Formats: sequence, C-alpha cells, structure tokens
Amino acid sequence: MNRTTLSLIGAGGALAVVTGFAALTAPDGSADDGAAQAAAQRPVERSSVLCPAPSASELADTSYVSFTPKSSQGAGKGAAELVGAADESADDGKQDKDDKKAKERADKPVLTAKGTGKPLTQEASGSDAPALVGSADGALAPGWTVQQTTTITAGGGRGVHGLACGTPDTDFWFPGASTAKERSDYVHVTNPDETAAVVDIELYGPQGAIKSEVGEDITVPPHATVRVLLSTLTDEPQTNVTAHVTARTGRVGAAVQAADEKLGGDWLPASADPAGSVVLPGIPKDATSVRLVAFAPGEDDADLKVSLAGPNGSITPAGNETLHVKSGMTAAVDLGDVTKGEAGSLVLTPTEDAMPVVAALRVTRGKGARQEMAFIPATAPVGDRATAADNRAKGSSLSLVAPGKTAKVRVTASAGAEGGAAKSQTYTVKGGTTLAVEPPVPAGLKGPYALTVEQLSGTVHAARTLELPEDGVPMFTVQTLPDDRGTVAVPEAEQDLSVLQK
Repeated sequence: MNRTTLSLIGAGGALAVVTGFAALTAPDGSADDGAAQAAAQRPVERSSVLCPAPSASELADTSYVSFTPKSSQGAGKGAAELVGAADESADDGKQDKDDKKAKERADKPVLTAKGTGKPLTQEASGSDAPALVGSADGALAPGWTVQQTTTITAGGGRGVHGLACGTPDTDFWFPGASTAKERSDYVHVTNPDETAAVVDIELYGPQGAIKSEVGEDITVPPHATVRVLLSTLTDEPQTNVTAHVTARTGRVGAAVQAADEKLGGDWLPASADPAGSVVLPGIPKDATSVRLVAFAPGEDDADLKVSLAGPNGSITPAGNETLHVKSGMTAAVDLGDVTKGEAGSLVLTPTEDAMPVVAALRVTRGKGARQEMAFIPATAPVGDRATAADNRAKGSSLSLVAPGKTAKVRVTASAGAEGGAAKSQTYTVKGGTTLAVEPPVPAGLKGPYALTVEQLSGTVHAARTLELPEDGVPMFTVQTLPDDRGTVAVPEAEQDLSVLQK
C-alpha cells in the first residue's frame, strides 16, 4: 500500500470522525437535542466461517449442517455458501501442488443455503474432504452457524470429531494441546482472504515457552489451509501444553485436531479471550476423568478458586480447591470423576487480584479400551443468542450454567432439515448451578435440527453434547455456545458537513 493510499484512508477516517462528532455537538459546543442516543443493535450484513479439513482417515464420514435462525430484523434476501480451500500442508503428502485442482475446489460450492429457520446439510466421506471457506450475506448473515461432525470408526483418533466452524481472527489460545508420544495434535490454519497471511505458532509448557524457530513466519496462501503437527515444533514431548496462534499479517481461522492412541480424538477449539474469571460448561454426568489445563498470558501469576457448579449448587473439588498458574506457564490438574454422576460445569474465579487466564478441559468417558475424549474450552456467555446447528433425534443434551444470579433462557428447536415443526421451551437456571436438560425435539422431525438458546435474563453459559456411540465406545463431542454475534452496535448519528466550513 503506497503513501498516497494511506493518506486518502487517513483523510477519510478523519472526515468520518468529524462528521460523527458534528451530529452530536452543536456549533457552540453545547449538546444537540440533549444527550446522545445510545447505539442501536442492528443485524450484521455479512458474516464468515472457516471449517478445517475434517480428517486424514479413509474411514471418516463427515456431516456439515448450515443454519441461520429466523429473525424479524433479518428479513429479506440473502445467501450463504461454503467453498473448498487449497491444501498447502506438506507434512502428510496431501499438498495441492496442482493449481488447477486448487482452483476447481474454490470454484465449486460445497454447500449453498438461501433460507432461514431450517438447516441445510451436506455429506462427505474419506480423507479428501477439503477445508471450507464460507460467507453469508443479507438475511442469512445474522447468526449463521455451521457445524462439522465427523465420525471415525477405527484407527488413530477414532471417535466423533465435532466443531462449530470458527470466524476469522488474529489471536487464538489452545490450552489442552499436547506433544506427547501418544498424541498427534495438528493445528489447522485457514486463510479466507485474497492475500497471504503470515502466522506464528508458539508452545508453552509447565516450565514456560518452548523454544522453536519452526513455528515462526508460516505463510498461509490466499483461500488455503495449512496443517502443522505440534510435536514437530519441539524435541521434548510435553503432555500438557498451550498453543498460541497469532497472525502477523492478515486474519485466519484456527483449530487443533487431537488424536490419542487410547482415548480417541476430537477438535480442541480456541479458548475464550483471556479473562480473570472463566466458565467451562457441560461436563457429562458419566465423565470418568476430567483434566483442567490453564495458562496465564499476563505478566503476573494467577491464583484461582476452582468451583464445580452442579444441579444443586456449587462445591469445591476436594484436594483441588485452588489452582496456581505461573505467568507464561501451563498448569494442569487431574480432577478424576469430579462430577460423581451429576452433570456439572467448572467455574474459575480469582482468589484475590484478577489476572487473565485461558483454560480448557479434557473430558473422558468410558473405561479401558472403550474410552473416548472430548474438549471443553472456556467460553463466553450465550448473550443475546447462540446456536448449535447439528442435533439428532437421540443423543443431544444441553448444559446451562448460571455462575452468578438466577437466569432464564429460551431454547428453540428448529424444523428438521427434511421436515418437522419448530418447538420452544423456557428454562430457569438457579444461580450457581448447572441445569442439564434433554432439549425439545421438533414434532415430526426428519433429519438433523438446530438448537438456538436465547438469554432472557441473567448470565448463562451453555454447551451442547452430541453422543453417537459405536460398538460399545461412548463416542461423543461437546460444543460450547457463545453469542453468535448476529448483531452489531450502530451509533445513531447524522452527517453535518457544515462543521468543515467553520
């Protein structure tokens, strides 16, 4: 970008600031018509999602479910589309060296949606399913959600790999990753834009930063994806690490796919932004093992109170009442079968001064050779609305936790992809508790359906569990439900160019 262009952008920005200021202030400096009006929440006009390549296994079966909730504010025309991204990963021999092949992927939509209130599905099999880049506009943009669910029946990482496709950003934290010999953790980085992105991948273990030059200056070409095996970034295997993905230039989507030789596999989504208090909702009642992994990215150590919000109130796990997280280091603690047969959520709060942390849980169900793992990252509240796009007639459950005061939510089950009538139900969640429910199922359901959670009062964090057992293995996946960011604050302002003549 040359200096002339930058100057024009700067002038345009200054003009926008001046005109916005003029709309709120009279020429004599007094307020115009009293106090300025608060910003109004308006539906977004465009949204993006990025889905990583689902699996390298020939035994993988993947289902994509796209859904936009109905909204009175988002009425009108619009469309949502997912297209394939080129694979630039060189470590597993699957790099798209043929530019023509990569272009064909990008030119051929995998899924195109044109309506709201009803899911649209697409299936894929084997190891050739690409990463996807998606965009939605008009009526389909507010709250657009895409769920990617992959079942792998045997081999490395067998299990249910579930992921709500993410949005482009520049900073991602993944506590709970691993470079241990029994784990194969790949970080998938996807670039949705027309220009190349450059990213760094940093690892932090129990002793601090793990030195590596291999994870620096990784180029992700336009409309392409790159996968990096985390164990190649260090010579010393570490059971519990925190991976940090940052974009030096551009913006990307990022997620970690973890596969364990004994515990199966699943996606590890990014933790919520660093905060003094964090909530990890949705630990299943039959969890046989729960591991908490936390990281303090700030300059000071973090001391946290550990609480388990169950159906009847909050308790502190015996022997693990607090957790000390040293600055720049990863802390991990095994909580065992902490839920004791009752679904719960973990709440971490500062014991004294609040210091920012990121956190995630590795949850295991089953025993012996029939174990399966999933991950629950710290998540933001439901906010105005959150959605889990892929639910089945059997196997879906919902966890709602109110870490503070009593709260109320409305849960709506959409029509099925192939038929059915939407159904809603309202739930009250008592303060300091987790409410685990079997969500409403649409009447006459055919095909997968979406669950939309709306926060009516108080603050609620939520997670959806999908169970798809296979041959005695309790295969499952957990997706947290943060606000879908379907609206944006738009200040009430008017242009008044006369101020430029003063």
